[in-house]
Amino acid sequence: MLPSTRTTTTLATTLLAGLMAAALAACGSPADRGAASSRTEAAVAPVRSARAATPPGLPGMPPVLDPADIYAADRPGRLAPAVRDFPSRVYVPNTNSDTVSVIDPSTYKVVETIPVGDQPQHVVPSWDLKTLWVNNDLGDSLTAIDPATGRTGRTVDVSDPYNLYFTPNGKYAVVMASMDRELVFRDPRTMDRAKAVPVSCAGVNHADFSADGRFFIVSCEFSGELLKVDTERMEVVGQQKLPLQGAMPQDVKLSPDGRTFYIADMKAHGVWVLDAGSFRTPKLLPTGKGCHGLYISRDSREMYITNRDEGSVSVFDFGKNALTKKWHLPDGGSPDMGGVSADGKVLWLSGRYDAEVYAIDTADGRQLARIPVGSGPHGLAVYPQPGRYSLGHTGVFR
Repeated sequence: MLPSTRTTTTLATTLLAGLMAAALAACGSPADRGAASSRTEAAVAPVRSARAATPPGLPGMPPVLDPADIYAADRPGRLAPAVRDFPSRVYVPNTNSDTVSVIDPSTYKVVETIPVGDQPQHVVPSWDLKTLWVNNDLGDSLTAIDPATGRTGRTVDVSDPYNLYFTPNGKYAVVMASMDRELVFRDPRTMDRAKAVPVSCAGVNHADFSADGRFFIVSCEFSGELLKVDTERMEVVGQQKLPLQGAMPQDVKLSPDGRTFYIADMKAHGVWVLDAGSFRTPKLLPTGKGCHGLYISRDSREMYITNRDEGSVSVFDFGKNALTKKWHLPDGGSPDMGGVSADGKVLWLSGRYDAEVYAIDTADGRQLARIPVGSGPHGLAVYPQPGRYSLGHTGVFR
């Protein structure tokens, strides 16, 4: 049965009134619109936060275990099957001696000295955790060490390998070719060159990847700049000058929640705090003279910050968003690069200017040992460590 004309007219009138009311509401006063907008934004904010916390990862990257903590796989005792039988050792590249000192952490003694190439800068765990790569910077080569036996393997010709990283999906190694002014993407096993990316800044040296692995931040030591690099496209997509004349950015580390990058700066004497989502100009958090290396505790609650030129370590509490402690080495020192023991109880650091290595108790900052090594110790690696795969440097695991 068809509706009458009157019924049709009534329905149309009611519909029109509803549409007009909606239109008037949408065109209300600025205060009304602001309130409505606030209510709408408040309603969708949790949804946005949830989506931001679990972004789609770089293709091929292992899924994030915990969106609230990208280091969730790094808890004490969580050694991957590939490394469970490796002896616990500390590998120390001595840049002036062209050697790697190998320390047994149970005795605090050097048990072996390995000759390598010219000016070794860092000892870097491979993405699959099976190889340690010694970066012979002036020797233009990488020397492989088998962490199962401690023996050296092949040496691969690679130009200017100051530092070495791996994309989170394991597809590429990324060489920080500081003097060549390039980021060089290579096959992670053969080290064959895939793509060289020229950069306009000076001294590319350290980096870290976003939580989803889709980009990484690179520090440029000698021009005081930061780069943002698209991982999949292998292209620089952002560049900025740090707001301090003479800035010298060093180590880069992502916060456990994935929202903030921290960049140590040895001339700013502190850490730059960079919003991971915006790449806006960062703010400086003063820590100590010669701020250099950044290391996350095994429970992801704290970050250890080395102040190389004052012989101290600052401790940053992520929950409190503040510096809470400072540990001074007895008799001074030059704490530089290093890593945390597998059980999280000891922070191992090279003494760059003092031909020594420091073992520090992470519970109270006590110096446990001071171990003589070769000249110019730099990017030491504590190995093995918990984690599913390595992003490179002296051991960044996720």
